[in-house]
Amino acid sequence: MKILMVYPEYPDTFWSFKHALKFVSKKAAFPPLGLLTVAAMLPGDFEVKLIDMNMSKLKDKDIKKADLIFISAMVVQRESAKKTIKRCKKLGATIVAGGPLFTTQYQDFACVDHFVLNEAEITLPLFLEDLKNGCARHIYTSDERPEIGSTPVPRWELVKMSKYSSMALQYSRGCPFDCEFCDIVVLNGRRPRTKSKEQVIRELEAIYKSGWREGVFIVDDNFIGNKKKLKAEILPAIIEWMQVRNNPFTFNTQTSINLAEDDDLIRLMVKANFSMVFIGIESPSAASLAECGKTQNKSQDLIPAIKKLQHYGLEVQGGFIIGFDSDTQSIFQEIINFIQKSGVVTAMVGLLNAPTGTRLYQRLKNENRLLGNFSGNNTDISINFVPKMKFDTLVAGYRRVVNTIYAPKQYYERITTFLKEYKPKPQRAARLKMMHYRALLKSFWILGVREKGRIYFWKLLAWTAFTRPRLIALSVTLSIYGFHFRKTADSYARSIDLTLGMAQ
Repeated sequence: MKILMVYPEYPDTFWSFKHALKFVSKKAAFPPLGLLTVAAMLPGDFEVKLIDMNMSKLKDKDIKKADLIFISAMVVQRESAKKTIKRCKKLGATIVAGGPLFTTQYQDFACVDHFVLNEAEITLPLFLEDLKNGCARHIYTSDERPEIGSTPVPRWELVKMSKYSSMALQYSRGCPFDCEFCDIVVLNGRRPRTKSKEQVIRELEAIYKSGWREGVFIVDDNFIGNKKKLKAEILPAIIEWMQVRNNPFTFNTQTSINLAEDDDLIRLMVKANFSMVFIGIESPSAASLAECGKTQNKSQDLIPAIKKLQHYGLEVQGGFIIGFDSDTQSIFQEIINFIQKSGVVTAMVGLLNAPTGTRLYQRLKNENRLLGNFSGNNTDISINFVPKMKFDTLVAGYRRVVNTIYAPKQYYERITTFLKEYKPKPQRAARLKMMHYRALLKSFWILGVREKGRIYFWKLLAWTAFTRPRLIALSVTLSIYGFHFRKTADSYARSIDLTLGMAQ
């Protein structure tokens, strides 16, 4: 059979890095790892083509050639997914849909022919067997949480790696915590299910043999869910493989803040060449952390924990949420103060939402406060419930937070705060490519000449050159990220102003 796999477009969001990627001539941040993995689960005689709509256009001729269209998406890709499905159906295509968007909201996509929901290790073989026998059903679903020990290596030959800024690898599924607002446990459960060290090395080797020599994002929602296995098996195996291969990758991932409690684990991650971790900080308010069940954060002194990770050589990216029932109007300045003092340069601040199936969703439903579906965009203002704080006050305060932390003065000050604390392990000199030189020249022109805050850019580079010269490349990189964040912050501000103006 001829299978066309389609990955819908992402809107311009905080995590799209759309404006930053232009500096290095990349099209998208990450490849569609889910579809690449599913492609490896299909029969060997299936002819598979993948179109990532963030990279290239979906053509009618490709749709018409395919026996089946496989489409997978995150919730934030909903609008593109709807348009793509409508277009494919107009051309007479048979559509098979799966992934987080369809698993939680399949009822909203009436014209999809077959839903292969939940985890593909369970539901995809059932669909393929029925397809072979000519009796494929409309919906395949399962509550079973499969072990992922037999999940195959993704089919990297289906994508053009050079157009992405990072590759991706999944080591585990599931998170031991149960935060009220989080849908990870809805999709993947609370028991972390992990791959073996042999599997992880096979996947690293496949990426390496494809020619990749840059960053690899380990996509786990909580990489340290099983600390014992990480320390005893996985990280030692990665360290050994990396040393033999002369450290071809840098890694980043997502963890919980309790990483800061385990010095041995931090050291192993740094030795394995992890340079960055994203952590859900959520709030500096103890009452709000208690409200959402973020026990792992409530038990920590958060700023010292962040600075400890930075000192060991891990850049901490942070997620923050505004709009908890416990939040008062003081929360806006508290979050600004926390972010500036902590040196969390990449700080994603969003309004609270209730994803389908979460404990928060159920609570708000029982309280008759739900308004609709979550957009999937962590940083827009489409709140899907009635907040306790007056809506106009909430979004105006949110606007102030985002505009403040990404204003050039505050943003560049925060980079300096971070770099003063940051102690990365010694690295071999990076192999510079033409795209790096182009990015540097673009940064000088756009950030150092065209932008209003250019004086802060030059001050940062001068300070770094004289005090931390080894970190000059990181200073430029973070400056470029800031350009993207300011663009998205301006977009949010316009949206908020329009919303408040309409309300008035």
